[in-house]
Amino acid sequence: MPDVRCSVTLDDFQASFMDALWREGDDFAPARSPAFAVYRNTVMNGCIDTLEANYPAVACLTGRDWFRAAAAQYAQAFPLADARMVLYGSSFAAFLESFEAAADLVYLADVARVDRGWTESFVAADAVPLDAAALRLISPDALAATVLRVHPATRVVVSPYPVASIWQASRVGDPVEADLAWIPEAVLVTRCDNTVTGTTVDPAAAPFLEACARGATLEDAASQTAERFPDTRLDLLFADLLQAGAFAA
Repeated sequence: MPDVRCSVTLDDFQASFMDALWREGDDFAPARSPAFAVYRNTVMNGCIDTLEANYPAVACLTGRDWFRAAAAQYAQAFPLADARMVLYGSSFAAFLESFEAAADLVYLADVARVDRGWTESFVAADAVPLDAAALRLISPDALAATVLRVHPATRVVVSPYPVASIWQASRVGDPVEADLAWIPEAVLVTRCDNTVTGTTVDPAAAPFLEACARGATLEDAASQTAERFPDTRLDLLFADLLQAGAFAA
């Protein structure tokens, strides 16, 4: 009796299936079926729809047709690898940076980074924001030696372009002001009471929060930040970060 055992393992079949799903060709027999083409198209459209939902400010700036064409190229290059669709597109900003069709939109990648920061903030772990009133009970010396915990949902994007103004308008579908001042801006993305917000902050917020995240005391974080941003009022910056909920209790 002939040996009818299949020489193709399940792992091999799944690998061939995924390769055929993302890269058209005739090497994988099931891919020649019209039904497979329908399935491939459904998966691709799902990835494009997800990117459009995850990057609404970018889609608003570029227009839907342009965005979906770019998203299709991204999906071909970076197939879906996680069933959690909300996380898809983590490298989309880097893709846009090297995307030839976006060469004239120099701010677009940074807008994408803020969109991504919003998503990461949305899915980040919960934590109670630090109450500024609690800090008033601490002596100045003790406060200077305090190590503050950055809220898990806090993200900062610093750009040489007015990314905060562009993102805040585009995120809600509004046109960007024609006379917008072309200056560097930073966006602080946080989540308080299950609501994600994006706030314009001093670019010095980035090194200050990075120092805090590394375990620096408040005094050391301020000192390190002052070296890079000597003109920044660190007391006002700290107040803005507290008000926005950038720290966890």
